[in-house]
Amino acid sequence: MANKKIGRPTNAPKNKTIKFRIDDETDKKLRYCSDELNISKSEVLRKGVHKVYDDLDKQ
Repeated sequence: MANKKIGRPTNAPKNKTIKFRIDDETDKKLRYCSDELNISKSEVLRKGVHKVYDDLDKQ
């Protein structure tokens, strides 16, 4: 029997990875947002992308 990954089911699997470089100031802001909102840095970045996208859609 094949081993199956066990975890919480999701309707939006996160199967893409992105790597990028940031400066110290951006890292500081990202960590601050993550701590204040009590969410992961990845989630902060996802929210940021959606916010920018929504702003572009309004133009």
